[in-house]
Amino acid sequence: MAEPTPNAAMKILREPTVYVTGRQNVNLDDIDRFLDDHGVAWQTDTLVAGEHLVETAGRICYMSFAKPRPGGNQAYIGHILEVGHGSVLEHAVWNLLITGVSRSLTHELIRHRAGFGYSQLSQRYVDESVAEYVEPDCIADDPELHQIWLETVTQTHQGYVKLTEKLLKTFEAEPDKTLRRKLARQAARSVLPNATETKIFVTANARALRHFIELRGNRHADTEIRKLAIAVLRILQQEAPNLFGDYQLAPLGDGTFEATTPYRKV
Repeated sequence: MAEPTPNAAMKILREPTVYVTGRQNVNLDDIDRFLDDHGVAWQTDTLVAGEHLVETAGRICYMSFAKPRPGGNQAYIGHILEVGHGSVLEHAVWNLLITGVSRSLTHELIRHRAGFGYSQLSQRYVDESVAEYVEPDCIADDPELHQIWLETVTQTHQGYVKLTEKLLKTFEAEPDKTLRRKLARQAARSVLPNATETKIFVTANARALRHFIELRGNRHADTEIRKLAIAVLRILQQEAPNLFGDYQLAPLGDGTFEATTPYRKV
């Protein structure tokens, strides 16, 4: 059987994309006002807001502003990681927009509840007639498996399009055009595969992100979500090296990487 050619409304993806859409700012004036009110002077040496806030929160616990450890913010956070004082990491927050991932992946991602917030693309309101699909590497790299996968996805995609068209006629008596489209799409989406690409906006703190990286950046995790965890880690190591620089990347046999750290479950 000849390999089907995806129509122009289909696109196949294999790698996630992560956008940093937001990060914190520090209100230096109020931190200085607090220090002045308590008769101490202190200044961090990091320019990263999340690292600054983690150090501030940690020093609040012991009021250690007057006698800072040598080595600056890097040494301070390094000690926090070493002793497992992870609660102060919850004050550093990032906003990430993730695309190019499947609904299989997000079914796993949203199991991370503590320290995470999610807003995901709605298949009830967004037309999937023009859709993208995520193909697993182990399938894409095998011509026979790829053909089976492509045939299946193409068939379900075409089924979605046909169902949507017919359901729109079924609900044509509904005067509200937006509601009519929603009713059609929410029924037609039932045939869409887990491979359907989705977009998800994620807000998470540093402690929760570390937990995610350690669980999903592991060699035993699903390949797609492992690739995402490593992509997130690479970004966060640039964003806040003092908070995420302890992770090392080890290559795996399938061409992906595993994240390891001596400070697990902080």
